[in-house]
Amino acid sequence: MVEINYSVPGPVAAAFMGSDKFVRGLRGPVGSGKTSACCIELFRRAAAQARDAKGIRPTRWVVLRNTQPELKTTTIKSWLDWFPEQVWGRFSWQPPFTHKILQADVDCEVIFLALDNEDDIKKLYSLEVTGAWINEARFVPKVVLDVLGERVRRFPSKRRVPPTWGGILMDTNAMEPDHWWPMMAGETPIPEDIPPEERLMLLKPVDWQFFVQPPAMLEVRDSQGKSSGWRLNPVAENLANLPDGYYERAIQGKTRSHILRNIANQLVPEKEGRSVYPSFSETLHLASTPLPLLARHPVWVGLDFGLTPAAVFAQNLRGQWLIQREIVAISMGAKRMVEHIKLMLQQLYPSCEVHAWGDPAGDHRVDTDENTPFRIMAAAGLKVRPAPTNDFDLRREAVEEVCRRTVEGRIALLIDPLCRHLRKALLGGYHFPRIGKEGSLRWGDRPVKNESSHPAEAMQYLMLGAGEGKAVLIGQRMKKKKPPTLREGVFDRMSRENRNRLRA
Repeated sequence: MVEINYSVPGPVAAAFMGSDKFVRGLRGPVGSGKTSACCIELFRRAAAQARDAKGIRPTRWVVLRNTQPELKTTTIKSWLDWFPEQVWGRFSWQPPFTHKILQADVDCEVIFLALDNEDDIKKLYSLEVTGAWINEARFVPKVVLDVLGERVRRFPSKRRVPPTWGGILMDTNAMEPDHWWPMMAGETPIPEDIPPEERLMLLKPVDWQFFVQPPAMLEVRDSQGKSSGWRLNPVAENLANLPDGYYERAIQGKTRSHILRNIANQLVPEKEGRSVYPSFSETLHLASTPLPLLARHPVWVGLDFGLTPAAVFAQNLRGQWLIQREIVAISMGAKRMVEHIKLMLQQLYPSCEVHAWGDPAGDHRVDTDENTPFRIMAAAGLKVRPAPTNDFDLRREAVEEVCRRTVEGRIALLIDPLCRHLRKALLGGYHFPRIGKEGSLRWGDRPVKNESSHPAEAMQYLMLGAGEGKAVLIGQRMKKKKPPTLREGVFDRMSRENRNRLRA
């Protein structure tokens, strides 16, 4: 046998490799040794396979990546770094890419597949393999995992010799909080609006296990809780195998969201542009535990209408806004939406006075229908008032001012963990688009209309209706009033009006 000189990068990776669970997932920072751990673990299981009647240890594996370019330049390259052709046997570069390893009593076949389109996913249905490895699983839909679960432990056949171990290995960098991985791992809650049959698909089976490596860099904060830089985490894994100063150089010139996800191994939404709310901080404004529901306290509801309506529910506790629940729907009209809102009010706020505010445009009827969202909801027993303004700058400032404010030493805004759509919006899903080519630092002055804009705008109407940003609103109205000219002062105009009345 050829000797492999490998040292486990750390205790979490060691626990991942030592587990016998049917499905195992390893999430960690860039450079933490995840890919190498999967390469070695795959071959280790191949070498531990029981022998057949001829004394051979037969196994067949499939390795998946989301695109063929990344499969060839990243996954296969990492595999061949550990198992070079000149030592372990020729690698076939004709699709499907295959490495046939024959060493001593080990007969190991490794097939590499890309999942560029639906036809590639269909190929999985014809596989019969011992096990599988999904490289960078954050880019792979869960349906692939479901299909793989039916195709592993199919080789070798039971007549020849049963597989000693068969299952699925996965590795990945951090992803968005609403990805299937953190939901199944129990790191983020399963959304309440998901149908019951789909919720069952996101419950972790007992023979699955997820592992999280420590962050490579830790964020440093000042006495006021604001970020002031980064420092190396002494317990980060695989440091011994990385060049000195690797992570210190890796964070240079990167956005905070990029560092949080790829270096600090945190679940954060992807930011595609400039955030509408720069004062919003996930550390300060996102509650780590569910927020209380206050009995006999008024509940404020903000509404954004349309075929993708959204509702945000909040209560105010001594000046602190608690954003407790949300409803975000797709292809739902006002009649159905109001029933969902009333149900949530009955279940969670049965003894609370309700103040509902919505998009002023919701009071405009179309030529084909006399009804408006406001009228429809009023007929269903929910009175919704139009927000004082629909001016974007005023709506934005109403929320931004709350983000900046503290009340009695407490931050004035807290978001419940269940408000996953709103959380994603405030962390950058609701953003200004980039103008020009990639890399440009010019931004549009109106946010992108997307799935995040609806809950974000519902929150804006809530805040405006509750009186937040009132000083900004009053100031804007004062600016619109025509000031007295130099030729005609206030008293001159008043005297002229009096003269006109006398003439009349």
